[in-house]
Amino acid sequence: MPYRPKKMERQVVGGILRRFCNWLPRHGAGPPQDNLGEVVKEPERAQEHCLPNFAGGQHFFEYLLVVSLKKKPSGDDYEPTITYQFPKRENLLRGQQEEEERLLGAIPLFCFPDGNEWAPLTEYPRETFSFVLTNVDGSRKIGYCRRLLPAGRGPRLPRVYCIISCIGCFGLFSKILDEVEKRHQISMAVIYPFMQGLREAAFPAPGKTVTLKSFIPDSGTEFISLTRPLDSHLEHVDFSSLLRCLSFEQILQIFASAVLERRIIFLAEGLSTLSQCIHAAAALLYPFSWAHTYIPVVPESLLATVCCPTPFMVGVQMRFRQEVMESPMEEVLLVNLCEGTFLMSVGDEKDILPPKLQEDILESLGQGIKGSQTSEQINEHVSGPFVQFFVKTVGHYASYIKREANGQGHFQERAFYKALTSKANRRFVKKFVKTQLFSLFIQEAEKSKNPPAGYFQQKILEYEERKKQKKPKEKTLK
Repeated sequence: MPYRPKKMERQVVGGILRRFCNWLPRHGAGPPQDNLGEVVKEPERAQEHCLPNFAGGQHFFEYLLVVSLKKKPSGDDYEPTITYQFPKRENLLRGQQEEEERLLGAIPLFCFPDGNEWAPLTEYPRETFSFVLTNVDGSRKIGYCRRLLPAGRGPRLPRVYCIISCIGCFGLFSKILDEVEKRHQISMAVIYPFMQGLREAAFPAPGKTVTLKSFIPDSGTEFISLTRPLDSHLEHVDFSSLLRCLSFEQILQIFASAVLERRIIFLAEGLSTLSQCIHAAAALLYPFSWAHTYIPVVPESLLATVCCPTPFMVGVQMRFRQEVMESPMEEVLLVNLCEGTFLMSVGDEKDILPPKLQEDILESLGQGIKGSQTSEQINEHVSGPFVQFFVKTVGHYASYIKREANGQGHFQERAFYKALTSKANRRFVKKFVKTQLFSLFIQEAEKSKNPPAGYFQQKILEYEERKKQKKPKEKTLK
């Protein structure tokens, strides 16, 4: 059966998160704050469980925010506060205004997740990271953050530029943050016209480019080109950090744990590393989407999340390692990205996937990544073997959806996994079909009269064509 939290478990997690307004940090659709079991009990809401693929044409972003540290009236602690907002919303209806206040109230916590004990600094390495907030109605907001020291001399506190958007395209927004940072060195007034031009531009379709005209004092007019990757299913991820931190074998074990919807915690010093690695780990599940609690960087005030009895995938800064290690946890994979080690594990991670398919993935990954390859090529090199894994194990799913006259489909689960000739593959698939990953995917397929014409379907067709070509050769040899 797909993971279904018991009533007591829902109350435990709900108590941890209830204080944190309506916007919760999840990928797609983690549990709503007041009814943690809602999404788990209603997996037919599958569209809520992934960052959507945008055809293009809509706004790039909703807000540009500057979040600064302000000293509290009492004590030496600092409190993250929004000190700049573009655009300012006016004439909002009461419900819209309340939602905006909840959203803007949640964001500072994720811009400074490492607590409130700060001191002015003279040097600070800039960090680029992101977070995902999901409302109780399933709508998503992604925060793209650049944390740095503001221009000036002497000790000062870091500042965060945060772009809020409903679009998942991390590479493109990182370039936008580069432009914001360049202008912030001159004046906040220079940022405004650039962001206004960006807001008026239409988000490009996959593979297309939008060019912005921008004037900078002492530099003149500049033309900034923003290109969206052609392969949109990987546009929200960069595998480079994951490859730097872990071996192929370790990445495979993380994938295996995620496939069975276990609890996974990543530890690292930097926000950038945590953010990039957790996004990369979740992206390995394509065409399936993680449907449980998902927090790329856990704020200090939400560290109790690691005690949740429900599945989760979270990132925690290394400074909180001791608190995490001392927390009561069961069946957790605890990944130290700084040292490339597993601090805790269930112990069976190497045995979850079929041995032959594990070998296929490792062989493909081991073919090497050339230094001259682009980030898109590296992403394809890493993602490809995992997509092929799903093609070989569940790619025949469409043939086992029986349709009624009205087009509604019914998945024939038993016949589906019995169709696999390999016993090892069949054992794995019998477990996998009980997960939410698969349940949500197959429920969407049952609603669709035709298989979706996406990247995964393309790879299925290519695989079936290779098998057809292989059979005549085998007959000839006989």
